[in-house]
Amino acid sequence: MWSLKLRMYLLMVVLFAIIYAVISIISFQLGIKNFYFYLVLSIVIMLVQYMLGPKIVEWSMKVHYIKGNEYPELQQTVRSLATIAKIPMPRIGISDLAIPNAFAFGRSIRDGRICVTRGIMGLLNKEELRAVLGHEMSHIKNRDVLTITILSVIPMILYRIAWQFFFFGNRRSRSQGSSTLMVGLVAFLFYFVTNLLVLYASRIREYFADKGSIDLGNNPALLASALYKLVYGSARMPKEELKAAEGMKAFFANDPSRALNELKDLRELDLDRSGTISPQELDTLRNKNIKLNFGDKLLEIFSTHPNMLKRIKRLSDWRYA
Repeated sequence: MWSLKLRMYLLMVVLFAIIYAVISIISFQLGIKNFYFYLVLSIVIMLVQYMLGPKIVEWSMKVHYIKGNEYPELQQTVRSLATIAKIPMPRIGISDLAIPNAFAFGRSIRDGRICVTRGIMGLLNKEELRAVLGHEMSHIKNRDVLTITILSVIPMILYRIAWQFFFFGNRRSRSQGSSTLMVGLVAFLFYFVTNLLVLYASRIREYFADKGSIDLGNNPALLASALYKLVYGSARMPKEELKAAEGMKAFFANDPSRALNELKDLRELDLDRSGTISPQELDTLRNKNIKLNFGDKLLEIFSTHPNMLKRIKRLSDWRYA
């Protein structure tokens, strides 16, 4: 897992540099030229994101944590996975979203939280749900949850900054307006770059979490079947439900907004039309050479998750690793 950690650390360095650059530009525009002011303000913003990140996820996903003997089977599964992963037991939450999915977040391994939506509870069987929970447990074990939590907040902040300076620039004198407009353009550029960084980091971590679920004892075919069910479960959701979680889809096990397109490819894997992907069907995919067209490659670059066909293909390879 060292390569995942290295990539995540590099992304954090780039993120801090971008934050520092934006603050420097805005502060210079306001006439503040002290280097230490920039440094302290950058650190303060990072700390605020660190503290508020999990709360933002809770509010956005409508999470409430289970207590006592609620959902005993779910608690037992998470506890078993945590024991195998050798990490502290995460808090378990239920998200009041109809979209079938699961997600993990938190500030550290000791602050890990694993949540399932209302929609996933009746869709997956016990083994498939365990495979998905193993995927989310691996996010916590890999320590990528904090990074993606912080990264996901940055583009939203930069977008707001860009919008405000565009709006502000149009209402100033010509000289001042052009200057503030330039700040807005720079902020928008950084918004675009950081958004691509979030997407890249999210795609990397999904592959590693899939592998982590297998390392925790889950059959690759069960995880593939679970992902297939999440795709067609999301494809049946009203557009309003999908839009409600659009800003936080990087946390999900799959991207609900791409479900309709992915379902067309995945149905071809379901040879017996059972609604699942069997080990034999997974073996059939392993012997195929998957090539994405330019449109699919471009779509993947701007997506929070890897192309689902590529992702399940990799699961088929890991079945015999």
